[in-house]
Amino acid sequence: MGSSSGGGGGGKKKYSTFRNRQRASLSFFIVVMFFSVFGLIVFTEIFFIDERGRAAGVVLRRGSLTIQRKRDKSSDYDDGFQSEDYISIRVGAAMMNDDALGALLMGGRPPVALPVIERSAPSPPKVFAENQLPPYPENATVNEGGWQNVNNTRYKFFVFSAFYDDRKGQRIIRVIGATKTRGAERVWCRLWYKTGDSNSTGHVSVTVPAKFKVIRENWNLKYSACFVMCPLTNKTIPGAVSVVAKVRDPPANLLLVINNRNETGGIPAGTDTSQHKFGVCVKPLHFDYNRALQIVEFVEFNRILGVEHFTFYNHTIGDQVNCLLKDYADKGLVTVLPWSLNMVSQKEIRTEGLFAALNDCLYRSMYKYSHLLLIDLDEFILPKFNDTLSQMMSHLSRRLNSRTHGSYSFQNGFFYLQFDDDDSIFDFDDPVAANLITLRKTRRKTKLHPHKQRSKYICRPELTIEAGNHFVWEFIPGHGTLNVPSDTAILHHYRICEFGGDDCIKDSSTVDRTAYRFKDDLVQAVRSTYYRNKGKCALPELVLPSGKVLNKLMHFLKPNANR
Repeated sequence: MGSSSGGGGGGKKKYSTFRNRQRASLSFFIVVMFFSVFGLIVFTEIFFIDERGRAAGVVLRRGSLTIQRKRDKSSDYDDGFQSEDYISIRVGAAMMNDDALGALLMGGRPPVALPVIERSAPSPPKVFAENQLPPYPENATVNEGGWQNVNNTRYKFFVFSAFYDDRKGQRIIRVIGATKTRGAERVWCRLWYKTGDSNSTGHVSVTVPAKFKVIRENWNLKYSACFVMCPLTNKTIPGAVSVVAKVRDPPANLLLVINNRNETGGIPAGTDTSQHKFGVCVKPLHFDYNRALQIVEFVEFNRILGVEHFTFYNHTIGDQVNCLLKDYADKGLVTVLPWSLNMVSQKEIRTEGLFAALNDCLYRSMYKYSHLLLIDLDEFILPKFNDTLSQMMSHLSRRLNSRTHGSYSFQNGFFYLQFDDDDSIFDFDDPVAANLITLRKTRRKTKLHPHKQRSKYICRPELTIEAGNHFVWEFIPGHGTLNVPSDTAILHHYRICEFGGDDCIKDSSTVDRTAYRFKDDLVQAVRSTYYRNKGKCALPELVLPSGKVLNKLMHFLKPNANR
């Protein structure tokens, strides 16, 4: 029995060994087959790619490695623009070279050669080309400054203005917009060119994917001002641009491309680059702003300092200020742009989207003015000894090497409204002089804020890429900020205590009567403008402040001071 039992065990062992060998052989065969098939697939794919590269025409096969890679990269465009769309439009734009586009703009026919997109059978070929996209919105008005919607985005997305920008070795259309601070949606630029055919008012388009950049000051709120940048694929500058979420969307916005360069890309003819020309940019006027005397004092004082033009943004203003600004605009001194941004200030976006306004003004003023002041209505950059800003700049150039400086920073000095008035106003017989804030308030906080804290600046727009509230965020490479010494000039800032109450008047203070150097010219200029518009704009009568009248005036000023 023992022998029989042992023989049975040996047979089972031999059988088990045989089965294991069979499994091992089968596994080896499967591995060999797998790598053989995989190698065949790779070889075939390489062969097809090589054949496509040699072909005279453009043939793209769905499912190839090339197309799949492009589809992965464009996954952000789901539900509106597949990889075939992307490839056909880019190839179509590339095929429309300068000669072809030039011929088309002069009235010729668009190129008929289009890329072929093959789909696997049985689906028929499908082509997406520029002439198959929604047409130019003929019924829309080309807008050079006004908030317009970008349709079909998950979050709010608005555009305001567009500018040709050929600095930093690039050629782009830079669009000022506002949208989500983080995770903003991708968008496309449809660049519009008007045809030269006298029998047609049509337009042709070149569609390109946009680049996106959030403007850095946003307080981490949900929405932010932004740049939408549209690269140009040819030498011709478009007349208008539309920003769309998906290329097949009908354009819901139409922006004039503002080009302050001349035809050759240089500064416009007739511009005297040896002279200082100053402009002022002011953040959006809001809360039904209607302080008539303040805005006249602001404009006239800066005009005395040499400012030639002011740009304002009308969020909400009162009738009197609206009337005064219209009078200035009629004289060519002021530009007022509408500012109806559909976002909740301080909850969704920072202070009515002021950084979109500041950067719009920057690009709108570029090549028109050599220097820009980005200041508020309660702020004045006053030279200590020079009579004008131009003289101050010349003084700085002689004193310091300022050739590489793209901006000039001025330290902030607070002239708190809670400080007592200058004693001299009680001797003024002129109610205009007695009511001007720059003459009434001569006591300021002794300690100046350091640069970049509450400071304001004058920038050279052609050297500035991104403007901020207190300093420039980005320059053309090789340029920076000059911190102007306080013995040359400071920022005079007239406002109530920053944190409420009256504790600020306990701070160490000093009397600074720099503004009195301009007193006579200022009073005469304000009086002339104020009384010339008094009846037309229903301006209130100015009276000498004294006793209870002065206290009442102070009570009126405190809650309405600019923040």
